[in-house]
Amino acid sequence: MPVNKDSLQASWEADYRTKGRLYGGSARELPPFPSGTRVLDLGCGDGKSVVSMLDSGWHVTATDFSPAAVSLARDAAGRRGSAVFVVGDALLLPFRDTTFDAVTAIHLLGHCYSDTLRIVSREIDRVLRPGGSIYAVVFSQQDFRCGTGKETGPAMYVRGNGIMTRYFTEPEVSLVFPGYSIRSIERCEWMLRVRGREYLRSEIVALFSKPG
Repeated sequence: MPVNKDSLQASWEADYRTKGRLYGGSARELPPFPSGTRVLDLGCGDGKSVVSMLDSGWHVTATDFSPAAVSLARDAAGRRGSAVFVVGDALLLPFRDTTFDAVTAIHLLGHCYSDTLRIVSREIDRVLRPGGSIYAVVFSQQDFRCGTGKETGPAMYVRGNGIMTRYFTEPEVSLVFPGYSIRSIERCEWMLRVRGREYLRSEIVALFSKPG
């Protein structure tokens, strides 16, 4: 399906500008990369994960195509650790080849249609050094929101804010980075309580290694 990138970017920008920090709670458990690892946090959003990354001693470059998100992430990080904040598009990353030891993509890949997902995958591969790692998190098809909104493709739905979310299976995630080895892939689930009702949240968390 053709994607209006400007419209998508405007939807995210509007959400961050009007709602501020969109996602509450604490950051997830991150992979055990050693202190000093050069990490690209791709689609950094409001910076919730950036804080934990800096506390782990990583050298973090946080990027998002929403200037409002990057501003929020910078504010969240404060004076912690070594961090650089860049407004940038995952379809054409403003970084040199093999710049990073690791790339994190937390809830980014699920906002890509099939054609853009292939481009993002290639860009991640380009900026990642040989032997580097990719940590990816997406929502699974067991998540309670799967099926909510206007269907725009297989397990892809646009909700009222104009943002598309794609819901994955484990085999689909394993194919996003062809030629990479899969160090781990698992489904993580928990119950979200809203106004006295509980809803299943379901994610797929994967760690890939690039050939050396």
